[in-house]
Amino acid sequence: MSVAKKNYKKITTKSLVDMKAQGEKISMLTAYDYTMSKIVDSAGVDVILVGDSASNVMAGHETTLPITLDQMIYHASSVVRAVDRALVVVDLPFGTYQSDPKEALRSAIRIMKESGGHAVKLEGGSEIKDSIKKILNAGIPVMGHLGLTPQSIYKFGTYTVRAKEDAEAEKLLEDAKVLERLGCFAIVLEKIPAALAEKVASQLQIPVIGIGAGSGVDGQVLVLHDMIGMTHEFSPRFLRRYMNLYEDMSQAIGQYVTDVKTKDFPNAHEQY
Repeated sequence: MSVAKKNYKKITTKSLVDMKAQGEKISMLTAYDYTMSKIVDSAGVDVILVGDSASNVMAGHETTLPITLDQMIYHASSVVRAVDRALVVVDLPFGTYQSDPKEALRSAIRIMKESGGHAVKLEGGSEIKDSIKKILNAGIPVMGHLGLTPQSIYKFGTYTVRAKEDAEAEKLLEDAKVLERLGCFAIVLEKIPAALAEKVASQLQIPVIGIGAGSGVDGQVLVLHDMIGMTHEFSPRFLRRYMNLYEDMSQAIGQYVTDVKTKDFPNAHEQY
């Protein structure tokens, strides 16, 4: 027998926990600007992540490391102004929380006050527990992130699947439990074996959202520009492209150039 899904007018951290309890999958996408966020929110996405992946897709950097707190606040502010329904989660960028819990709190407060975001996301487990505690004690919701953590890419040396070996898998599971005990409202698991991700999700009461972590978790997240095919260089196994905007936009812009060059645009009906 199917269960009617609740119609959430506004998604909160509690909404996500309720969704997990009811067996409703959580949809999450990245966004970085007003116009795209308006579309994403109106389409019914539950969570919008203002990801530090803006460093890659918006600024062209090779990694997420260069993006600054000020830049994250700029992107988050643009997103928040567009959103009516979705929960807006903002990444704390590299260097703003890892070494000093007080700095972590200051960074999180700036994001909440200056952007209007609803929560922050941090990468890492037990090694950043003091920073997470500090932020949570201030009343700021925290989403965790385990598995492949892009801010640690130089430590890993590769974007390959994480936690394939028993020792790393056991640590990831324990870290997930630590994050839940600390009070995180949800966790992202990136690029880990599907069986491990399902095990983690089954042992936690809080939602587990996957990216390259299989279908046994409580929700999915993708980078918007990848999902709609604006980027074309990046093709991991977990990515499903729902559009091919790179090709469509290239054709449209090429046609515009041709129309301008041949004096077809503007025509008599397109001028005053």
